[in-house]
Amino acid sequence: MERPDPPADRILCSVRRPLLPWGCSARKRRRSSVAYAGGESYSLGDIWLRIHSLMPMRDAARSACTSQAFLRSWRCHPNLTLNRNTLSLNPFKERKGDFVCKIDSVLRNHSSIGLKILHLDLHDDPGTFVYVDSWLQVAVTPGIEELMLMLYEKYNLPCSLLSDGVRNSIRYLRLQNCAFHPTVELGPLRSLTSLRLQSVNITGDELECLISNTLALEQLQLSSCENIIFLKIPCVLQQLKSLSVKACQKRIEIEIEAPNLYCIYFYRVKIKFLPRGALLMKDFTLHCRNSFYYARAKLLSVMPNLETLLLLSFAEVVNTPMLPTKLFYLKHLTIQIITGGAFSPSYDYFSLVSFLDASPSLETLILDVSQGRMEHESVFGGSSHLRQLPELRLDCLKRVKILGFCSAKGLVELTCCILKNAVSLEHIVLNTLCEGGCCSELDNGPSLPIGRLLEEAFRAVSAIRLYIENEVPPSVKLTVVEPCARCHSSMVVPDAS
Repeated sequence: MERPDPPADRILCSVRRPLLPWGCSARKRRRSSVAYAGGESYSLGDIWLRIHSLMPMRDAARSACTSQAFLRSWRCHPNLTLNRNTLSLNPFKERKGDFVCKIDSVLRNHSSIGLKILHLDLHDDPGTFVYVDSWLQVAVTPGIEELMLMLYEKYNLPCSLLSDGVRNSIRYLRLQNCAFHPTVELGPLRSLTSLRLQSVNITGDELECLISNTLALEQLQLSSCENIIFLKIPCVLQQLKSLSVKACQKRIEIEIEAPNLYCIYFYRVKIKFLPRGALLMKDFTLHCRNSFYYARAKLLSVMPNLETLLLLSFAEVVNTPMLPTKLFYLKHLTIQIITGGAFSPSYDYFSLVSFLDASPSLETLILDVSQGRMEHESVFGGSSHLRQLPELRLDCLKRVKILGFCSAKGLVELTCCILKNAVSLEHIVLNTLCEGGCCSELDNGPSLPIGRLLEEAFRAVSAIRLYIENEVPPSVKLTVVEPCARCHSSMVVPDAS
């Protein structure tokens, strides 16, 4: 019978006679070494211990039962991820206090020497609250680079925990369900590049005080931090690239001066760009509800130097407005409804022409309108008259790709408008399948039968044949992605009329 792997909590009290980790005698082990061109020489034992330090935590813990050397290495293991999964706990079988005992055993027997990563996930166990202080005092030591602390209750994280050595080394900090009140006395976190706060009791002034001294910060994520009402992202954050803010109850107002920020995700947040930062932006990603409208009506007027723009939307319910604002340098535009998102049936696809009208230098357009269900007015119903914009100038547009192309009248009108005005167009791709995948591989969910998706794909192909193919100039390559032959044979094609 195969012997099961020992659980993590038994490793540190193992009394078995240790074996040599490389399977040879001690005398031979002492003589064995590897020399490198730079002059350094490493024993085979050093190499084995290096391999051991790179192993996943559970594997490293199990291997500590086989060798005294590995046991010493385990007590200095650089990566501790402590949760029910890594400690092999079954929530239906564990006894009260098992979780606390195992974490306490691992942390108290760890030397804290060489610890680089500590992930402590206690969010589902209220019994751990009283032990957090002692555990963190043992584990959070100078040299640590990554700290993730997920608690069950509002633990008050002391600033003293971030001592001089910790402040100089920590690169990633994630806090959940705790209170954190940094002050000027805390000092700078010189190496911190990523900060993530979820359900953390911290004010906007306290957070601004913290990040103003965190000059290496590249990513900032805030979620459900209810005490933040106003936050200013200062211009000293030259390295900040990504900002994600999600407010669940109160709206947050954010002023941004950071000059190199290019990716923003927000929900229930009011964003205001100050000219100092917005004027320098060249690449920008916006991810929110009604992002198409918000970008055109609110943001792009203060970002005149954009070259690449990516818009991701949960849902669009308001048409994109036509405005005089121009983006003279914009070359690459991607507009996408994210998975699970949708356009309102009242949304007019043709209103997206506002972005084309504003971008005379546009070279590449990717439009992803993939949806599980098309509820817009079809080009086959009602009036067959297609709208046009005779003054639209698209002199630089060369490549267009539309994913999830459907028979919605507004989308057909938008496509025809592009074909008539893009004098430099080289290639246009119309993909009638959701998310660009093969129709046999579509992930439709229980409420979206494959037949309904294929029926709309067939209608989209009919719309392309009837309204679009004749508008394609001879110099333009048209690629139509449609249902495969198997789908044609298994389903009757609906009458387009």
